Order: sequence, then C-alpha cells, then structure tokens
Amino acid sequence: MTKNIFIASAEPYTGKSVIAFGMINMLLAKTQKVGYFKPIIAQDDPNEKDKHVEAMIDYFSLPVKYEDAFAFTRQDMLHQSENSGDIINTIISKYKKLEDNYDFTVIEGSDFLGEGMAFEFESNALMAKNLGAPVLIVVSGKNKTASQLFKTAINIYRNFLLRDVQVLGVVANMVNPEEAERIKQALTNQLPAELLIAVIPIESGLQSPTMQEITEALDAEILFGADLMDNQVDNFVTGAMMLPNFLRHIKDNLLIVTPGDRGDIIIGSLQANLSANYPKIAGIVLTAGSLPDEPMIKLIEGLQTIIPIISVQKGTFETTTAIGAIHSKITIDNKKKIALAIELFEKYVDLKALDDKIITFSYEGITPHMFQYQLVKWAKSQKKHIVLPEGNDERILKAVEKLITQDIVNITLLGDPLEIGTSIKRLGLNLDINAINIHNPALSEHYDNYVETLYELRKAKNVNMEMARDMMTDVSYFGTMMVYKGDADGMVSGAVHTTQHTIRPALQFVKTKPGVSVVSSIFFMCLPERVAIFGDCAVNPNPTAQQLAEIAISSAESSSKFGIEPRIAMLSYSSGTSGEGEDVERVREATAIVKARHPELKIEGPIQYDAAVDPLVGQQKLPGSEVAGRASVLIFPDLNTGNNTYKAVQRETGALAIGPMLQGLNKPINDLSRGCTVDDIFNTVVITAIQCQDIK
Repeated sequence: MTKNIFIASAEPYTGKSVIAFGMINMLLAKTQKVGYFKPIIAQDDPNEKDKHVEAMIDYFSLPVKYEDAFAFTRQDMLHQSENSGDIINTIISKYKKLEDNYDFTVIEGSDFLGEGMAFEFESNALMAKNLGAPVLIVVSGKNKTASQLFKTAINIYRNFLLRDVQVLGVVANMVNPEEAERIKQALTNQLPAELLIAVIPIESGLQSPTMQEITEALDAEILFGADLMDNQVDNFVTGAMMLPNFLRHIKDNLLIVTPGDRGDIIIGSLQANLSANYPKIAGIVLTAGSLPDEPMIKLIEGLQTIIPIISVQKGTFETTTAIGAIHSKITIDNKKKIALAIELFEKYVDLKALDDKIITFSYEGITPHMFQYQLVKWAKSQKKHIVLPEGNDERILKAVEKLITQDIVNITLLGDPLEIGTSIKRLGLNLDINAINIHNPALSEHYDNYVETLYELRKAKNVNMEMARDMMTDVSYFGTMMVYKGDADGMVSGAVHTTQHTIRPALQFVKTKPGVSVVSSIFFMCLPERVAIFGDCAVNPNPTAQQLAEIAISSAESSSKFGIEPRIAMLSYSSGTSGEGEDVERVREATAIVKARHPELKIEGPIQYDAAVDPLVGQQKLPGSEVAGRASVLIFPDLNTGNNTYKAVQRETGALAIGPMLQGLNKPINDLSRGCTVDDIFNTVVITAIQCQDIK
C-alpha cells in the first residue's frame, strides 16, 4: 500500500498526461484530498504557466497552488545539473509540504524534451526513490513495431529496478490497435505477474491538434471562425490542384492549406463543408501572406456557417512541414480532450487491479466529484435509450456529442434529420449522425401507431382522432409516447419548451406510480464538500401538508437510490416548537405524516436552513437531533422558497445543480431549465438513464 505514485517515462511524447488525468479522476472518486506534483516542468516563458500543470489543477479544482505543484523548470534543472544533492533536497522539501495535506499524491515525471535525456532519466529515478513513490512506467507505441515497443518497455523496467525503484506497472500507450492484444500478452508473459500491465490503443482525438494549436504554432492571424477554434484536425491537404480533383481529397476533419488567391478552393471548401455529401472540414490556412480579394471577403462574411480561416506569412511547403511537426497537448481550454483521456484510461487500465496496489480510503459522505464519477459509472452499467425532443437545439447537440463519445446512453433526437445534420456540421461537432436515431414525428414509422394509442388513452377526455394526429406531431407528445410504448427508456426536454409543455403529456398518460399522488422534483446540489438534495424547487407552487410529506418521502427514496444517506430537514422559518402560524403548522403536520408512514426515516421539522446544515447551530437549536447540522435532504415549504434558494446557493457558492429530476412518474421524464447549459443537459440525461434502471 502507498500514498503516492510516480508516473514516469524515458522518452518524449508518451502521453503520460492521459495516465495522470485518469489517475486523479479515479482517486477523486474515493477521496477529496488528492494532490498533484510535477517536480520539473517545461515552462519556457517565466510569465506563463505550464499549461499541463494548470490544466490538472483547474480541471479537477485541486486545492494546490500552482507554485507549490512544481520545484524547478527544466531550464533551471539543466543549469544546476552538477548540484544533484541540492536539487533532490529542494524537491523533497516541496513535496513534503504537499504530502502532509493529502490522502494521496500523483507525481508526474519530466517530459524528456531536447538534450539531456539520460540525465533526466537518472533524475526521475532518483526523485521516485527519494520520495518513496512506486513508479507506473509509460512507454509510447507510436511509430514503433511491436518488437521495438516490447524491448523499450523491458529495458525501462529493468533500469528502474537496477536503481532500487519499485515498479507498480507498465502502460504501453498510443499502440497500433491491431497489435494491442499481442503486445499485452507479450508483456504479461515476460514481466512479473504482480505488475499491472495496460495497453492503450492510439486515439486520433488526442493525437490530432486543434485549430487553436495550429494557429499558435504557426503564429497565424484568425480571419474567420474564431468560435470554432477547437475543431480537431485529423488530416491536411494542399489545395494546389483544380477544384474537381481537390474535392476528391476531402476527408473527415480536414485542414486545407492554400494560397489566399485560390478563391475557387476556398469557396469549394466552404460549400463542401455545408454539403451532406462531404465530410466535415476543420479549417483553412491561407499561406504566403496573401488574402482573398474584397468581393471574396464580403461573400464569406455573408455565409451563415464559416469554418476557421487563418492566415500565415510562410509559404505552403514551410507551413505544411510545421503543421506535421505539431504535437498536440491536453490543455484546460480543451475539455473534450481531457474527458477523452479519462475515458481511455478507464477503458484500458484495470482500475480494480490498480486500486488494490495503492492505499484505500475511508471517506464519510460523498464529495461532488465522487458523485458525478459514480453517476456516469452507474449509467454505463446498464446502457439505456433516452429521447431528446429538442433535437436541433445547439446545447442539446453538444451534450449528445459528449454522451455518445463516452458511450453512456443510446440517443434518439426528434426533428428534421437534414436540419440536425446541418447543425452538427455548422457547430463543428465530432458526432457521427449514424450513431444516433433521428425521428421527424410526422414522418416517423411509429406515427400512426402512436396516434392510435393516444386516441385510445384520451378518447374518454374528448380527444378525437384528428386531435390525436395533431397532438402527435408535437415533439413532447411524440417523445413521451416513445417512453410509454417502450421505444425509449426515458425522456429529457425543456431546453426550449416550458415545464408545463414537457410534463403535460406524461401526466396525461404515463401517470404517477402506485401510491403516489403528486409529481415533484429534486436538485442534486454539488456543494464544495458534499452533495445535498433540494426539493421541490421546480413543480409544486404551494404544496399541502400531505403533498409536502409525499415530496419528502419521494426525495428520501431518490436520495437512497443515488447513494446519499437520507437525513430529511423539513424547512421553515422556525426550528422545533418555537414557531407558530399556518406555514409552520403545515410543515409540522407534514413531518408527522412522514414519521407515521415511515418511522425508519431520519427526519426533523420544522427546522431552519442554518440549523439543518450547520453542526454548531443545529446542536444549539435542536440538541441530540440525528438530522440537525447534518441534513442531506432539504425539503422547502413552497416553490418560491425552494427555487430562489437553490439559485442563490448555486450562484453564491459556485455549486453545480444537477436537475431538476422529476419524481413520482411511472417512467422517467425529466425537465430542463430553458437557461440550461450543455453540462446541465449531460447530467440530466445521465440521471434519467439511472432512473430507467429502476424500471422493471
């Protein structure tokens, strides 16, 4: 068992960052006290932060100051190469300051750039040994045969052993997918059985630079498409041929390099990007400092969709050579790559085997990161089918890209397939339209069957066949019917439509669960150090005592299902027996109903918010209470109080609010806020998928 791990390589560009991101993400699912330390950083400009270290700290919100996360820049190390004793002492001193504050620290070795690689290997081995950190070796399979990779891995492993450094495992990264199994078998056969062996195939999404990286590497000027600079470039081609021949060379995520006076290539590229018959184009580089003529500029400016177009002073040959030499990095401004790195780590590294080799933690409660990590894990455990009626909304499409990339759910979008396909291209999304289902309700093969079903369900409510036909062209009715008929497991809507529009069909024919008379909602409030449940903040304006009790019971059930021990606080403007008045009595009555129906639940009410969440105030106002100061489920007396409180807490603390999640329906239908973000949609789809797992 150990409290740290040293991620090391002996060559440049091994993709160590994939392992570092994956390790920290895995550890944060177990404890909130994770440190990160990179003894030597490659910071060329003293006025700019190391982008990798910055990304690590910022992405995970690690409580590590940037200046505490490293000891030396690489330039400092080379200047002090003869004072190795002083160097190691400084590194140990800085590391020890971190170690005492964290349950576990991930240490990342240097990057082996330029001269002095042999010295760097010795330094890494010396650091790992002196910091008492076992090593996880990372070797690159890029541009190597299986035999070359195998020899490299064995040699590095033996070199660490010769220096009395403990090795936990070997990760072969960026491996040819066709050779992956063979390499893993060879390493397993030749290395000790107790070592962790992992082989990660090469992934173009991490290797390919973005338009932003290319722009920075070429010192280029952005002419158009500044909002699409995260476009990924998988291929590039020189546009020096005639247009018909050029069009034959278009591949996915293509970068076109051409002089600025080639108007035919520029316009042809823009049109090809709009065409459903051609793959997505990532961007255009105009070389030799030449720009399009004014009429051409005017034409481009008038287009609805403009891909990134940048200009460089260098010639075409020099530009293409520079592009080919770019090594893409994972930076904080490209969260897609970070998410993909974590996804690869979880897919190809045996997390249980790794977990067994490092210290285990016992953390009471659940941190926001643990909660989100667990949500995605739960959703993936039984892959469900979610329908999103607002298929052409930009936020929906961006969320779908994340969901499909991480292989969390199957998705159906409602809307016009051509419009959705055009929007995907316009937004520059790496989303294969064939990986999702798209239905235009009126033209769907299900339409007539759904109309007939709706008519049968609602004819007693004076709905005739013509009305049923009209209603079924509405995406909310069509999506809800998909769930009702079992053609989808759950639905998420509300980015464009009102709450009433979203849930009305569900109330009409999906109906509530047996024994439940009220549909309510909860938010999962991811506060800095814990996750709390707030209900009802979205549906019921002025619940009665009976309804308030049902909301509390449903919220407690949801809390348990999502791994949070329910300790219910029935909120009011007074605590215990001190207050009087109709509103307080309603909360008091609701609390009594819950206690009578579910005596096993821990519940307190009426109770004020501060007494519910602050241990000192809680024990002062309600001494001996199992809930006061430790409440995990907070039930608000009315919608006005609940909605304003969750938004105030969210804005003032920076808490992530996941939801609302609707409770009480027979099948999962969830409503979004019209001001929702891409992350809100992503999280709501994930919790909906988990709700679906409860449907028998």
